[in-house]
Amino acid sequence: MALPSLAPRPAIVTRAQWQADESKRDPYAHYAGGVRAVFVHHTDTPNGYDCADVPRTLRDLYTGQTRDRGWGDFGYNFLVDRCGTIYEGRAGGADRPVVGAHTLGFNQGTTGIAAIGTFGPGTPVPVAMERAIAALAAWKLGLGGVDPGGKVGLTSTNGNSRYAKGTSAQFDAISGHRDGFATNCPGEALFARLPAIRKLAASLQGRSPRISSGAHLAAGPGTARKTGR
Repeated sequence: MALPSLAPRPAIVTRAQWQADESKRDPYAHYAGGVRAVFVHHTDTPNGYDCADVPRTLRDLYTGQTRDRGWGDFGYNFLVDRCGTIYEGRAGGADRPVVGAHTLGFNQGTTGIAAIGTFGPGTPVPVAMERAIAALAAWKLGLGGVDPGGKVGLTSTNGNSRYAKGTSAQFDAISGHRDGFATNCPGEALFARLPAIRKLAASLQGRSPRISSGAHLAAGPGTARKTGR
C-alpha cells in the first residue's frame, strides 16, 4: 500500500457556512475505500460573479442537482470559485472518500472538483482558482499516497461512460470530466491547464518535478477565503 504523501489541508468552507439545506439531500453518504483520482469539472455558469455571492450560487446549484437531477445531493465533492475559495460540496466529510455523482462510471474512489464558471476556448482561468484546485487535489490524493502527476487504473461501473461497464482504463490522477464521459467539460481552457495543475499539486506533496506540456504555474497555493458535470 502506498504511504501517504501529505500536502497541507487547504481552507474549506463547510456546507453549514454556505447554508446548505440538509433536508434536501439523502440522509446517508456512501464511501469508497479511498480516493485514487480527481476529476475536474466546470459548472457551466456565468464567470462575472462577485465571490461574495458564491454561497447563493451554490444553493441554487444544489437545488438543481437534488431536485431536478435527482442525484440525492451535490454531485461534486468540492467547488472552487475564481477567488480561490474552496467549498465543501457533497456531504459526508471533506476528509473522507465520499462517493459523488460527478463522472458517470467513475464516481467510486474519485473526487469531483468543480470550477465555478464556464471555461470554453480562450477563457482565462484565474490563477487563484488553479492554485486552489491543485492544493485540494494534492491534499486529497496525498491521503492515499497517490502522485498527482502519475497514472491510475479505474474500472467503469456504467456503460454510458466512455468505457463499457467492467472495463479498466488508465487515467491521469488529475483528469478532466471529458476523460471519463462524452462531454466538453471542464471546457477547453481549463482542460488545457490540467498539466500545470498536476505539476503544482505534485510539488505541494514534495515530489520531484515531472516533465509537463503545460505552462508553468507558480508554486504555492493562494490564500483561500472562508466560505456535478
